[in-house]
Amino acid sequence: MPTIPPPIRACRVAFFFLTRIPVGGFPYTDAEWRWSSGWFPFVGLVIGAAMAAVWLLVDRAGGLVAATLATGVGMLLTGAFHEDGLADTADAIGGVVDREKMFEILKDSRIGAFGAACLVIVLLLRIGLLTRLGQSTSEGIIGLIILSQCLARTPPVWLMATIPYVTMDDTSKSKLVTRAGFGQAWLATAWCGGGVAAAVYGGCLSPLEAVWGVMAAAIIAAWLGWRFIVRAGGITGDFLGAAEQCSEVAFLLAVAVARGSGGG
Repeated sequence: MPTIPPPIRACRVAFFFLTRIPVGGFPYTDAEWRWSSGWFPFVGLVIGAAMAAVWLLVDRAGGLVAATLATGVGMLLTGAFHEDGLADTADAIGGVVDREKMFEILKDSRIGAFGAACLVIVLLLRIGLLTRLGQSTSEGIIGLIILSQCLARTPPVWLMATIPYVTMDDTSKSKLVTRAGFGQAWLATAWCGGGVAAAVYGGCLSPLEAVWGVMAAAIIAAWLGWRFIVRAGGITGDFLGAAEQCSEVAFLLAVAVARGSGGG
């Protein structure tokens, strides 16, 4: 029986790392851990599909209810993994200037004022944007939900490939995952590109909306990467979670603006 190469087997590791979905197969090899990040957008596709299914089930209760429950299911599947990173990042970067104190805050499980405020704002934006986009296209919103989850998990992989990881290896839970290179980044981009192409072909997005959305996510991720370098000298796991959340909001906001201005 032929041996499945690590880059393929790493798909299961990506689900183990990013979600609460039981996938088995533990322990994993170092190569599988390193390649897992290339599958992050594919994990997003699966999470987005589950969120879209919830939307379809409760759509008749109204867009706000559907958007709230769909977002909640996404958080349930991931254990609010990315939201936790966002809150910790906001507390660390927004609350202090001292670099050492910033790393202490990142390790603290408690949420402060900056983290709580940022988390509320981003959740409101995600739910509000899904509600708004659902009003403009009741069918296309399904594709947008799925694509948003896929696309938002691509910029963090590029950040891992281009910016040093600054958390010490002996204290990091994700030391192998974060050692992504350009191979993993291009694999992630292939999943994302396929998702964008499918959304445009299926009529969920116009080509112009797709350009706006992808550019917005890329710009916000690049800006965050620059801020992470300035403040911390590199990235941490929490920073990557924040990048995922902000990329998702940037994508949905850009599509909503483009659609509202008639650009689609």
